[in-house]
Amino acid sequence: MLGSGKSRRRRLIGAIAVLGALTTGAAVHAVQTAPTAAAATTNRVLFDDAHAEEAGNADWIISTSKPDPLAQNASPSSETDWTGALSSWGVTLQKTGNYSLKTLPSGSSITYGTSSATDLQNFNTFVLPEPNILLTTAEKTAVMTFVQNGGGLFLISDHTGSDRNNDGYDSPAIINDLMTNNSVDSTDPFGFSVDLLNISSGYPAAISDSTNAVLNGSFGTVTKSLFANGTTATLKPADNSAVKGLLYRTGYSGNTGAFFATSTFGSGRVAFWGDSSPIDDGTGQSGNTLYDGWNDSGATNAALALNATEWLSGATSSGGGGSTGGSTGGSTGGGGTCTAAQLLANPGFESGNTSWTASSGVITTSSSEAARTGSYKAWLDGYGSATTDTLSQSVTIPSGCAAALTFYLHVDTAETTTSTAYDTLKAQVLNSSGTVLGTLATYSNLNAATGYTLRSFDLSSYAGQTVTLKFTGVEGSTLQTSFVVDDTALNVS
Repeated sequence: MLGSGKSRRRRLIGAIAVLGALTTGAAVHAVQTAPTAAAATTNRVLFDDAHAEEAGNADWIISTSKPDPLAQNASPSSETDWTGALSSWGVTLQKTGNYSLKTLPSGSSITYGTSSATDLQNFNTFVLPEPNILLTTAEKTAVMTFVQNGGGLFLISDHTGSDRNNDGYDSPAIINDLMTNNSVDSTDPFGFSVDLLNISSGYPAAISDSTNAVLNGSFGTVTKSLFANGTTATLKPADNSAVKGLLYRTGYSGNTGAFFATSTFGSGRVAFWGDSSPIDDGTGQSGNTLYDGWNDSGATNAALALNATEWLSGATSSGGGGSTGGSTGGSTGGGGTCTAAQLLANPGFESGNTSWTASSGVITTSSSEAARTGSYKAWLDGYGSATTDTLSQSVTIPSGCAAALTFYLHVDTAETTTSTAYDTLKAQVLNSSGTVLGTLATYSNLNAATGYTLRSFDLSSYAGQTVTLKFTGVEGSTLQTSFVVDDTALNVS
């Protein structure tokens, strides 16, 4: 129903039981608020090795043991306990006790929403360290959907002409192709493009921003980085106002010469680095030509890589282009065992108002909006007048469990703007007193699309608590936007 308001449909169901306050990711370029962890979380990071990251003299891996570096050394204490030019990065994260690291092996594909153990839906952050094979159409869809639904994406480029496997594509071209030739959003979604340059040397300096969590994070203060044949990015804030340059090539500022930049997309976060040399720790497999940029005395590359990983994983509340929402895939809950289960009652709404609390008429069989499966769905807003609809359910997440919330969302609208979020749907987590513990995402009229889209969020940090999951739809005074939710699930394992 694109034109008329929701008053055309019959409200069949009255108030319904509570699926707490879930605020889903805002429109494509919106900024979100990360959920507040109830307990220490394990941030899951996947490093890519499926796109020729070891071609030629490159060695952009955390360990030769894949997918699990712990198989090489379960308790690494130094960079040489794992083999790879990125081993210092991996070992440092591993030693904190707050990160779980995996590698997507050569010969694999990037996926989202599959049963694979290395599927992006199982991770908070995905690192692409100088890819040298063009991502397939399906892989680009997976990456963009991952970020849009709350994941962190770390894009690390090298200079133009760095085609290490001689297939016609280097990392600047591959990253630009990801951002401009995908099925999710090809309209400059991150607000920057990679420059086709080869800058031989230099020490790009950080901007002055004492509140920025990437430049001033728990791993230290960032002052400079390193060019050892790299490139920069051109920022385009008119396309995405969240984009922010953090380190610049000497003599550059503003929208040009950004060596390190951050942005947001949907409810996720993005970081860009213009050279792979800063993450190279100088150790790796025999026969590779390596450069120890990680420990370069004129730069603070280790702090930059580690702080950025923390920010991308949602472990900090501010930084980069702004604060963004929850992560996709997973933190683990507390220690102990967990019985796998789906916890939500009446997850597809087929029992009507049973087990949910909702505004009048939200759970309905109205034919004006199709259910994804069955006959019932939850339809919030769609009136074309000032309206607030809610839908919620309380649930107890057992201790020791990893928990993942999923639901399918369809948005249609009569709004014609391509830049203003007039109508919104928030997905939030509340405690038993009604206090918002975390906003997972915020959707708007800008997210309108045909069909249903799967949305996924990690709720493992709430293990051991009774929480309310809540959707809140707020519609403006004119032109309807309908937010239709179906086939919800809260799976624990």
